[in-house]
Amino acid sequence: MQLIDAEGQNRGVVSSQDAMALAEEAGLDLVEIVPTATPPVCKILDLGKLKYESQKKAAETRRRQKTIEVKEIKMRPNIDEHDYETKMKAVRRFFEDGDKVKVTLRFRGREMAHQHLGMELLNRVRDETAEISKVEAEPKLEGRQMMMVLAPRA
Repeated sequence: MQLIDAEGQNRGVVSSQDAMALAEEAGLDLVEIVPTATPPVCKILDLGKLKYESQKKAAETRRRQKTIEVKEIKMRPNIDEHDYETKMKAVRRFFEDGDKVKVTLRFRGREMAHQHLGMELLNRVRDETAEISKVEAEPKLEGRQMMMVLAPRA
């Protein structure tokens, strides 16, 4: 087997008994690094330390990962202009944070007869956020709610 010692020096091709003896002499473990190579590559190192460092590295990458959340904005078809602007400010903030936004329009009572107003409102939201978002799910009616999902542009 090809042996690399604890200092990182290549010892060349060594028998497995000699490699085990060198590892025991150093008080470390003999770890097979590349088993598919011919001859296989082994290294003398502290296995516990190697496992600890790989766990720390994996935990660090998980910690740095950003999970994308789906934030929901609820509106009504006859929303007032100021309320609409407040909701749109929240939508823009969600896009800046990298989150998706689900815009939900709730119809109550006779508003169901005026679904075109809801579609116009969702199209207005889509047009106003067109430069910072893309439509992931087109507006669709499910029962008394009309929904649309927007995702931030990458």
